[in-house]
This record gives sequence, C-alpha cells and structure tokens, in this order.
Amino acid sequence: MSITNEQELAGMKKASQAVAYTLKKMINYAKPGMTTKDLDEYGAKILSGFGAKSAPYLTYGFPGWTCISVDNEFCHGVPTDQRVLKEGDLINIDVSAELDGFWADNGGSFIIGKDIHQHQKLVDASKDILQKAINTIKGGVKIADVGLLMETEAKKKGFKVIKNLAGHGIGRSLHEQPDELLNYKNRFDNRRFRKNSVVAIETFISTDSNIAVETNDGWTMVGNNGGYMAQHEHTIIVTDGKPVILTEMNEIFN
Repeated sequence: MSITNEQELAGMKKASQAVAYTLKKMINYAKPGMTTKDLDEYGAKILSGFGAKSAPYLTYGFPGWTCISVDNEFCHGVPTDQRVLKEGDLINIDVSAELDGFWADNGGSFIIGKDIHQHQKLVDASKDILQKAINTIKGGVKIADVGLLMETEAKKKGFKVIKNLAGHGIGRSLHEQPDELLNYKNRFDNRRFRKNSVVAIETFISTDSNIAVETNDGWTMVGNNGGYMAQHEHTIIVTDGKPVILTEMNEIFN
C-alpha cells in the first residue's frame, strides 16, 4: 500500500507494533526444553491481546499463529508439540498479523542458549545485510540494486542467498505490489521503490543452498543443498530519505 493520510499511518503503526512486540517477547521467551507449539501459543496470547489475527492463518490456513523454523528448516516451520528446542539450536520466528484492516510482517533468526554449533556468524551476517539494505532504500532507488547489494554482501561474508524467497509490499493484505523483492539482482527488473509505499524487506542468507524446497508437510521449507539459513525482516515506509522502520520495536538489530 501507499500511505496517503494520517489514519493509514496510524493503522500501519498499530499493526506493526503488535507484530514487533510479539516477536521480541517470543525471542526472549524461547528456552531449551520448550516445544515450538509452547512458543507459538505464547505468541498467540500476545497477538490476541492486541486484537491482532495471524496473517498466515488468515491468508493460507497455516496451522499455527506464527512460523517457527528450527535448524535445517529455512522458513514456514509449523509449530508442533513434537519439536523440542535444544541448546544451540538456530531458530527463526516470523510474525505477521492483521489488525483493524492493516497488515504487518517481521521476523528474526537467533540461537537458543549458547552458540555451540557456531551459527552466530550467519545470524550476524543476515542482520547486517538487512540493515545495509534498509539504509539504501528510498524513493527512486532501483529494487534490483538493493537485491544486488544483498547478494554481494552475502558473498563477501562467505554465504549464499535464497533465490526463490523474497520480500514484498504489504499494508491492506499480507502480500502486495511490489512483490518479488529479491536478495539478488534481477536484471530484467526495472522497478523503483516509491515514496510512501510500505514494504516488508527481508534477508534469506544461507550456508549451502540457493533454493528453498517444500517438505512433505506442505509448509516447511528446507535448502536444496542442505545447510542453514538466517532471515531478518522489517516492515518499512519508503521516504525521500531514511525509511521509517515500523517494526523497530522488535529490536532485531540490537
């Protein structure tokens, strides 16, 4: 969507605050020994407290309030009472929701407890790349150039990008135009970011794979060549200068 008045700005701020606060609380709550279903139900209570509804459930009938992916799961992981979190697990939580007709999206990867499997370098790379990408976005900047920056930075750090996952426009629904905000340069894409538009910018930084493939549960995605992936995501408003980070409250850059 494009922000055209104060009411729309207030609506997007409120929805973004709900998902950002929920993500932050879930990250802080996650501990070894709990199941991903425990963690999801904790997030569900927080979202419900805001009056917000799960975006993946509303849009796709997803079997959970939030997407929780662990270790070799790249994204769209289904919360379950069978998956118990362990010390050193790489975990990704993606929280998106609808509130009073406005939609917002954010996510972050982190490590449970101590980094016994050396995932921190990957997590830090993903955060750093998202921060650099957001800092270059303003009205008139080519979408493909931001994708090029993401892939270039990933390669510099010894990582790959997932080519079939992407950021997207958001606001009045979960996925809007501009879609396919890729982590690499699509040389056929001549689109530019538009001032006042709302977009969900996200990284998909991987150790070994460049394509995400669906598993038998019909939701969870893993890498075509295995390995691990880190994702970080903010909902932002494009301006003439520095973007407004609507989901800043999640503190994923801290």
